[in-house]
Amino acid sequence: MTALLLIDIQQGLQEMEFYGTERSNPDAEANCQKILNFFRAKKWPIFHVQHCSTNPTSPLHPSKEGNAFHPLVRPLESEPIIQKNVNSAFIGTDLEISLKSQNISDLVIVGLTVEHCISTSVRMASNLGFNVTLISDATAAFDKIGVDGKRLGADIIHSAALANLKGEFAHVMNTTTLLKELVD
Repeated sequence: MTALLLIDIQQGLQEMEFYGTERSNPDAEANCQKILNFFRAKKWPIFHVQHCSTNPTSPLHPSKEGNAFHPLVRPLESEPIIQKNVNSAFIGTDLEISLKSQNISDLVIVGLTVEHCISTSVRMASNLGFNVTLISDATAAFDKIGVDGKRLGADIIHSAALANLKGEFAHVMNTTTLLKELVD
């Protein structure tokens, strides 16, 4: 059985000044919504992951408005919310137990950001034995300053993170391809 895992698609990740100077893929949330709507129509399992930062200055701290889910992917009352405070959706949560108790073996993973919580969760899901499909255009990244002090653009960070996960940890595809494959 396949489940959709939406990771950290929260209002606080719209706050550019906290995370970097640019973000890749402005359509990530809209693509997440398309996939979410497809899973809802099929009545397939959906899990929302919410990062509850322990850093009081983080936009994702529970006391901040940024902790709220993005309006395009707001959970329905019947959809489980997994709250975490580290990069992995599996550490300190009951996500693995919940998935395995429902005989879920395959995960479609979308969300923010690919260089942090997506990467960590994808790697861990794969290591736990789940078959992972990561949706490239339903993820995004922020720019970073490299060890040499030079800025690496958000598109480069996004591409590199996907390349590091492709093959060994996940099958990587875009939204259109995923939806076509799920229909066929």
